[in-house]
Amino acid sequence: MKYAVLDTNFILSCARKKIDFFNEIKFMGLKTLIPLQVIEELKILSGKGNSKLKEEIKLSLNILKNNSFEKIDLHTKNVDNGLVDISEKRDYVIATLDKEIKSRIKNPKLIIRGKKLEII
Repeated sequence: MKYAVLDTNFILSCARKKIDFFNEIKFMGLKTLIPLQVIEELKILSGKGNSKLKEEIKLSLNILKNNSFEKIDLHTKNVDNGLVDISEKRDYVIATLDKEIKSRIKNPKLIIRGKKLEII
């Protein structure tokens, strides 16, 4: 089974739009894989920003807490570079909204279109 590797902004956007990304990803026949660095980034961001952003981060962390997924260590502090590196080594679908990352990755990408997820 293939994996979808999620980045921070993807998780936050799904939480903001109330998209059940765990079930959508499972429905696509993929397993969810979240880098340890993304989880750490969410925890760090939870103490920063305005109250709306803090609420989205809190919701995102709760969603992660209440669902099962596999974790991966990108072996870098820079999540963007880590996602690009891992996409070059493995046949993973990369879930990102970041235009720069999408342009650097040749693998299929998982994006949000409206309230649905789509592989492009």
